Amino acid sequence: MRKIIFYILLTLGALLFIYPFVWMISASLAPEGELSGLTLFPSYLTFNSYEQLFDKIPIGRAFINSMIVACSVTIGVLVLGSMIGYALSRLEFKGRNFIFYIIIFTMTLPFQITLIPQYIIMVKLHWVDTYLALIAPYLINALAIIMFRQYFKSIPQDLIDAARIDGCNELEIIFKILWPNSIPAIVTIGIITFMASWNEVLWPLIVIRDESLMTMPQLITLFAVGGRADSQLGVKLASATLLALPILIAYLFFQRYFIQSMASTGIKE
Repeated sequence: MRKIIFYILLTLGALLFIYPFVWMISASLAPEGELSGLTLFPSYLTFNSYEQLFDKIPIGRAFINSMIVACSVTIGVLVLGSMIGYALSRLEFKGRNFIFYIIIFTMTLPFQITLIPQYIIMVKLHWVDTYLALIAPYLINALAIIMFRQYFKSIPQDLIDAARIDGCNELEIIFKILWPNSIPAIVTIGIITFMASWNEVLWPLIVIRDESLMTMPQLITLFAVGGRADSQLGVKLASATLLALPILIAYLFFQRYFIQSMASTGIKE
C-alpha cells in the first residue's frame, strides 16, 4: 500500500508539471477564440498561429542564431571545463586548492555584478552586434569545472598512469582516455550548458541590436512584450512552444546520462 501511494503521488506530481506544457502546445494549435476557455482539447487543430508567427518575425534566422551560439558555448565549455577540471583533480601544483575555492566563490556572484564590466569589455573589443559577444563570456563555466573535477577524481589513477606509460601527453589523456569514460558527465554538462545558453535573454538584449543576429529568446521576448504580437495569445504560445521544443527533445534523448551523472558527482569526492 505504501508503494501504491508513493506512485500515485509521483503520478500526480508529474501531471502537475506536464499539464502546463501540454496545454501550451494544445493552445498553440487551437483557434484564437477558444483560448479563453483554457480547454485542453480544441474543437479542431489549426497552424494559423504558427503561420502568423513566421510572417511577423524572422523566427527561422533566430533559431539558427540560437543554435550557433548554444552549440559553440557548449563545445567550448566541454573542452575548457574538462581541461581545467583535469588540472584541478589530477595535477599537483601550488595554489591548486586556492584556485578551486576562487572558482566556487565566483558561483556566488550575481550576474548583474559583472554585467557592466563585461559590456565595457565587449565595447572595447568591438564585439557588440557579433556572435563573439554572445559566446566568449560563457566559455568558462564554474559548474562545469566542478563537475568535471568531481567526475575525474572518481576515475582510477592507474588508468591515467597506464596512459602516461604508453606515451600519452596530458591532452591525449583528457580527450582519449577520460572523455570516453566520462560520457554521463559530458552529457549532463552539455545539457545544462545548452539549456542555459539557449534560454539566455538579458545579455543578448544588451549586446545585440541587429535583428538578423538576435537569438530566439531575445526575438521572442521583444515580440511578446513589444507589441508585435498584437495581443494574440495563440501566436505568443506558438513562439513559446518553438522555444521550448529543442530543450525538451535534448533532455528526452539524454535523460539517462543526466540522472546517472548527477547522482555520481553528488556522492563521490
